[in-house]
Amino acid sequence: MNIAVNPELNENSHQTIYLKDYTPPSFEVLSIDLTIQVHDDHTLVHSKLVMQRLTSGDLTLCGRDLELLNISLNGNVLTPDDYNIDPEQLIIKNAPDQAEFSISVKIHPESNTQLEGLYQAGNLFVTQNEPEGFRKITFFPDRPDVLTVFTTRIEADKKYPTLLANGNLVEKGDLPDNRHFAIWHDPTKKPSYLFAAVIGDLAVLKDSFITMEGRKVALEIYALAQDLPKCHVAMQALKDSMKWDEDVYGRPYDLDNYMIVAVSQFNMGAMENKGLNIFNTVCVLADPEITTDPAMFYVKSTIAHEYFHNWTGNRITCRDWFQLCLKEGFTVFRDQSFSETLQSAAVQRIDDVSSLKSVQFAEDAGPLSHPPRPDHFVEINNFYTATVYDKGAEIARMMANLLGPEKFRQGTDEYFRRHDGQAVTVEDLVDSLSDGSGVDLHHFLPWYSQPGTPCVKGTGHYDASAKTYTLKLSQSTAKRPNYPEPQALPIPVGVALFDKNTGEQLQLQGNALQQNGVKDGLFVLDQAEQTIVFEQIHTEPVVSLLRNFSAPVLLDFAYSDEDLAFLLANETNGFNQWQAAQMLLERILLQGHDPAVYLDAIAQALPQVADTDALLASRLLDIPSESYLASRIDQNFNPAEVHEKREVLLKALADKLKTYWAQAYQALPIVAFEDNSVEMGKRAYRNVVLGFAVRANVEGALDWASQQYDNAVCMTERLGALRQLVWNNAPDAQARLEDFYKRFKHEDLALDQWFAVQAGNPKGNVQLARQLMQHQDFDWSTPNRIRSVTGHFAGNPILVWTQEGMQFYTEIAKRLDQQNPVLGSRILQLLSRWYTLAEPMRSEARTILQALKGQVSSSSVCETLNNLLKAG
Repeated sequence: MNIAVNPELNENSHQTIYLKDYTPPSFEVLSIDLTIQVHDDHTLVHSKLVMQRLTSGDLTLCGRDLELLNISLNGNVLTPDDYNIDPEQLIIKNAPDQAEFSISVKIHPESNTQLEGLYQAGNLFVTQNEPEGFRKITFFPDRPDVLTVFTTRIEADKKYPTLLANGNLVEKGDLPDNRHFAIWHDPTKKPSYLFAAVIGDLAVLKDSFITMEGRKVALEIYALAQDLPKCHVAMQALKDSMKWDEDVYGRPYDLDNYMIVAVSQFNMGAMENKGLNIFNTVCVLADPEITTDPAMFYVKSTIAHEYFHNWTGNRITCRDWFQLCLKEGFTVFRDQSFSETLQSAAVQRIDDVSSLKSVQFAEDAGPLSHPPRPDHFVEINNFYTATVYDKGAEIARMMANLLGPEKFRQGTDEYFRRHDGQAVTVEDLVDSLSDGSGVDLHHFLPWYSQPGTPCVKGTGHYDASAKTYTLKLSQSTAKRPNYPEPQALPIPVGVALFDKNTGEQLQLQGNALQQNGVKDGLFVLDQAEQTIVFEQIHTEPVVSLLRNFSAPVLLDFAYSDEDLAFLLANETNGFNQWQAAQMLLERILLQGHDPAVYLDAIAQALPQVADTDALLASRLLDIPSESYLASRIDQNFNPAEVHEKREVLLKALADKLKTYWAQAYQALPIVAFEDNSVEMGKRAYRNVVLGFAVRANVEGALDWASQQYDNAVCMTERLGALRQLVWNNAPDAQARLEDFYKRFKHEDLALDQWFAVQAGNPKGNVQLARQLMQHQDFDWSTPNRIRSVTGHFAGNPILVWTQEGMQFYTEIAKRLDQQNPVLGSRILQLLSRWYTLAEPMRSEARTILQALKGQVSSSSVCETLNNLLKAG
């Protein structure tokens, strides 16, 4: 039989899937023996599934883009009369309770451009199966609640010496016709989305780790031979992550080996396939010469994230894809906590919250708003979002902070004990944390199901005669279409009081605090309105709220500008210093407040902070981006006005500290590279200072940039200088761009930066972005290269929200609709706030988006487009 199953999907075939309709699988898979035979123009996949009935119902196997060659059930060859087959599944009615299926299919990874299932990336064959890619490899119940034991045999020509799959290597050997094989067995049950295979010609960096149980684990990172020297940072990060997970969570690794493979053509950042992680090169390759400090740090945190998934995602996985935030949110919280050990905890929190506010808050405020656990979807790929990952992490953080380290550890120990080897739900996590800690956390469950960002409003009043400070707080969440009226959520509010005269933090203690629910500096706001009275306050205080960003909410407190300036100068929590500055800046940029108070405060605070923590000082100079400011404007957004206001403020700040910039820059000479938080801070601060010096027209500042470029000992310094030269049209900007290209044209990740610095130029235009995408080194098959242009160009709303800019993005989405619909959908999402534009831009945007309708057909792009159009 040769039954080709590969029809085109059209928009009308996209079905909405609902959480309420979840039903358990009819059959479990006790084991699968999988044979993958790779040839130049096709691949054959043979599988044997041993299955057992769980409930009544048909036996359903998912399959997409598969050519079915033969199928047998319990040794009997089946004919087309024995089953039903359509573009998405193969259904066998009246299947016996014990079933052994043998299935052979033909697939074409060499022509698979969607980067899902098994596909060819250059001379490498690689898999990406989360969420629903395995069904493009063979017929299988491709859902996360079907866990089984995999034995995988890979056969290929010897020109591909690397044959990898999950688990432990059982056997390898030669075959006729210059071919060879390798057999891998994974003793741990896993869902199909965690299956991985890699076939190619790769070099390997080897190391080892001894677990707390005494197991010696072989560590291997595979990459192209020329990239192997760039894998040492990742290897050290892996060992650090393994040790941290043992120390903090008591979680040892469970297999004999742990492998990582670096792939350039990869949609995701990385994938936690059991024992065989597949990584985008940007998340594993690191070297100071080609990688900036933030990019190197991202490698470390991503390595940690995927390793931590071994327990929170692999050994305990999701019952269904609606529970995605269960594994991703919890694991993001874990990797953020690990990252706090690599740099200042305050700066780590600033970076995490800055990303949350700029991406997730905007998502929550627009047409793509959804709860961390959505209740429906059309295309699950569209729910790998900041809400699922980052807001999911904030929910885990709130519960962890409320419990404290000891009780949280008791709760997670119970979670791992109770659910190891299972596919579970958000409720299972909360049940375990509650039972293990002895503290009921079920009131946090609505955080998972309610969309939107809560706003906490408040006022404070000091009564000098009674020596009391009264804090009144309220919460509200805007109703989202098609969701119930929002309910009050438990919102932990970190709180501290500071003496308004001395700036010293006041000690809050006594029975009155406990009666008001304040414990360890946290107050849980769980009603629509609540009042807290602090007693024995002998001097007028300034209150600092939401300390260390204790909850993912907007804060609207009746601070005076002078109060915020006070907190910027006196808060002992670095995050709250940053938060005070950000609140002041938003008032200036969005409400027209006088910038003088902010300028005086930052001029006073900055030199002191820079002397002790240059990395924190670099963050205190953050000015909200135009994209973030746009997310705070719900109607009549005029990109030109926002751009102009921000430019005026930046110039005022640059001029205010004009003499300081020269002193600060000269005090930060280029020195030999060291990879630690202190030196990273100095490099970051030097680049920020250089940018302000150029903006203030400090004499010779552009010459400093040229000298920094020439004398740079790392990419952080070189790229920081190049950005100033290019973005300020320096006389030697073009020469430095050409030099950068010649230096790094054979280093893909560095060349991505060359594209990005030009695409992100605030003085650029759409024509330049288009030219970059026509460059000989632009590669439509490599997501990193596409994002290097589209992502950085998006940082300039004044350019995006023009007819040319919007058409630029819709044309890219159209091109990627079939080639790589996951990426096409993400790029189209950059236009999600179109409905907030002022006229006539708003009408122009609607027309451009409407024109795309009917020209795209993938479920990913169509769902995004439909959601965008519903907003207006």
